[in-house]
Amino acid sequence: MRLLGIIGGSGLAQYPGLEITEQKQVETPYGEPSAAIKMGTLNGKKVAFLPRHGDRHSIPPHRINYRANIHALKVIGVTDILAVAAVGGITDKYAPGVLSVPDQIIDYTHSREQSFFSERFRADNHIDFTWPYDAELRQTLLSAATDAGLSVNDGATYAAVQGPRLETAAEIRRLERDGCDLVGMTGMPEACLAREAELRYATLAIVANWAAGKTENVLTMTEIQQTLANGIDDVKSIIAHVIERI
Repeated sequence: MRLLGIIGGSGLAQYPGLEITEQKQVETPYGEPSAAIKMGTLNGKKVAFLPRHGDRHSIPPHRINYRANIHALKVIGVTDILAVAAVGGITDKYAPGVLSVPDQIIDYTHSREQSFFSERFRADNHIDFTWPYDAELRQTLLSAATDAGLSVNDGATYAAVQGPRLETAAEIRRLERDGCDLVGMTGMPEACLAREAELRYATLAIVANWAAGKTENVLTMTEIQQTLANGIDDVKSIIAHVIERI
């Protein structure tokens, strides 16, 4: 039986019709996950939620224990992970408020633990990461958006950067030359760890703001938070349809 795990903000665990039945604090060989995993049912279907930055959004992107998070979801029986990510828009199609299901990722992070096998590596631990997002789960996301009557961009290259600061205009120009459409801070190593754990993984990205230098306006967290607040109902609607399909 497939079980959907959702990694995102704590607000995603608040839905009309969602009943939280249990909170599981999972111990892992890699330390503590970001928070207890909230187990619940939505329209009669089981689902698990994990707030990536902790219950109070107190863990910065570069200090998230990605290995513990993925391992904990695997241990409780999650088979599919839907990662919700707030990102900056780089190319013209990705204005604030746009939803996207990326199909590629470029990793610019550093000093993050990238593998479950670092301490006991063998030659057969290399993973094929040509297509970093699961094709079937991506298609489920896109179909769920259609079910919900929402427009979602199919395909984008996500630039995973270190954070927690936002980028310079020159850095964004570099990312654009590299072919990136979106920029975020949590896409890696989350995606490759899910692949190592043999879990289906896909990202639903919501563009919170234009990336640095793409507009003359001063970027404020108030503006970003308002954009996210305006789009969260659409994200929840898509997730509900994903759960129905899985």
